Formats: sequence, structure tokens, C-alpha cells
Amino acid sequence: MTIKEFSFDLPEHLIAQTPADRRGEDRLLVLHKRDGSLIDQMMTDFASHLEEGSIIVVNNSKVRKARVFAQSETGGRVEFLFLEENLDHSWNAMVTKTKKQHIGKRYTFSNADGSYSRTGWITEEHEDGTRSIAFEESLDERFFQTLGHVPLPPYIKREDSFSDETRYQTIYAKKEGSVAAPTAGLHFTQEILSSIEKKGCTIVPVTLHVGAGTFLPVRTERLEDHHMHFEKYEITSESANLINQARKEGRKIVATGTTSVRTLESAYDAGSDQVLSGEGRTNLFIRPGYRWNVVDQLLTNFHTPESTLLVLVSTFAGKQHIEQAYKHAIEHAYRFFSYGDAMFIC
Repeated sequence: MTIKEFSFDLPEHLIAQTPADRRGEDRLLVLHKRDGSLIDQMMTDFASHLEEGSIIVVNNSKVRKARVFAQSETGGRVEFLFLEENLDHSWNAMVTKTKKQHIGKRYTFSNADGSYSRTGWITEEHEDGTRSIAFEESLDERFFQTLGHVPLPPYIKREDSFSDETRYQTIYAKKEGSVAAPTAGLHFTQEILSSIEKKGCTIVPVTLHVGAGTFLPVRTERLEDHHMHFEKYEITSESANLINQARKEGRKIVATGTTSVRTLESAYDAGSDQVLSGEGRTNLFIRPGYRWNVVDQLLTNFHTPESTLLVLVSTFAGKQHIEQAYKHAIEHAYRFFSYGDAMFIC
């Protein structure tokens, strides 16, 4: 299949530029993948669509303020998106004006009054356009808290604000390391989580740190030629045991977002028919023909055209069902992408 087969026309006014006025006050489109039927609901109705005993898997990764501006040694303003720390304490980063950022070039990262400053220089250029940048001393979270900005996606056409520091973060975010929010979880409030538990379901955390793959478009025509970036994940033994026990008993595994999907499916071991605990790295690209092993149901946002995320949900629900659901969502003015509304595929 080609990536062009996963395209659709979206009116620009449906791309959510801000979150709902209050967290959780989002619309929910329920898609039954068996017959493609659709129901218009609200996120507050989510628990009513769950089966008692289901496991609701959430990604507890926390978004780092990874977007940082610097001044180059030639005087230009350069934007870095810090992706991942390397073993030698350098960092891989996406960077603007890529062709001008070469090995050895130095940059000053500082706040407005100059009271906090760090100097870095490029040590490697990578084929995907990213760069490795080193510093005289290892960076800590103070660097990002002092100098960083919330890394809003490029389709949000505004600068980040103070409110984004909380709204572009799930309420259960715990482990710092993502450069984009696992956005399906942004809809959950404590009240909605409580309603899930009252339904007799169990909320189980996993961790996948969202990386560059979220931002990078599919540049190959054929799906099989596209290679995902690796992302780190972790599943505790407690979470793995709860998931495996539920699968053994025939209870539903509900993934919150595509990051939870990729974590669960990556950690599945066919030999033991179990989800394994521990740390790992995944570049799993779920596309048509994939055999599902763990996930039964999926809460997700509406995704960008020609993206790996749209391919994933189309593989899960059926391409025709997703096309019909997205057509319905556009006709009924659902809000799209990170700060938009949600869809439950069951």
C-alpha cells in the first residue's frame, strides 16, 4: 500500500489550536469495528462503553520542555528539539536551518538576563537530519525547566503559553522523557478515571517516551519502505502481571493512545504468549497485514493525514471504517489532532 491511500481533506478550522475550556469536556466518537457503526458521545460517557474487568493501559511518560532556543557562534537564532540523551551525555536533537548546523559549530543557550547559560557544540550529523550536540557538563532537568518551551506540534500555529505546561500533560504523567504528549490521555480527569474504576476496570501504567517519529512525515511512497525511529519503553512487572492475567481470563485490554498500543505489541512474546516486563526500544510500524496480539480496544485522537498513526488506527479498525468515521467527524465538526476530540474503537 502507499501512504497516499491514507490521505483526507481537513478544513483548517477543525485543527484544534487550544484545548477544551476544561479538561475532559471533549467529544467522543464511538466506533464499533465489527460493523462500523458510530455513536456521538462525550468523554464523560467513556466508562459506560467499557466491559467490567477491562484493563485500561495508560502511558505515564511526562513531556519534557524540550524545545530550546540558542544563539549560534555566527549570531543566528537556532531552535533545538532535544530528543534523547546518549550514553556519552551528548543529546540527539532536531534543529532548524539544518544545512547550516555542522560539526564543530558552537551555540550559547541562556536565559534573558544571562544568569543561566550553557555552551554546546555539534559532534555528529545524522542521515535523518538530526544532530548530536555535546556540552561541557551533563544537562539536567534545570536546563529544560529554565530555558525550555513546551514542544507543541507544528500544526498548532501559536507560541506555547503557561497553561500548556499543565494542559499538554496527562494528569498521571510521571516519568520525564517525551517530546510530545501521549495525547489520548489528555482527556482524562480524576472524575473520569474514578468512573472507570467504578465500572470494575483497572488502570495500568506503562511508559513509552514519545520521540522524533511523531514529528517526522512518511517520506516514502510505499508503507513497507518507511522506518520508524526507535523509542524507549518500560513495563513494570506489576503492570505486566495485571495485563497477562486479564488476557488469560479473557478480559479486554484497552489501550489509551497509539503509544500504549506500540508498547504492548512490542513487549509481546509469542513463545510464552505474554507481555514481558522490563525496558526496551521499539521502532514497530503497525500497518495493514499486522497480526494483533494484545490490544482489544483503543481510545485515540484524530490523526494527521498520511501519518503512521492514521495507518495504525486504520489497521486496527479497518481502513473503510476509519474513512467513514473521519468523514462523520468532519461533517459534525469534531476537533482534530493533539488538543482535539477523541475516538473510542471497540
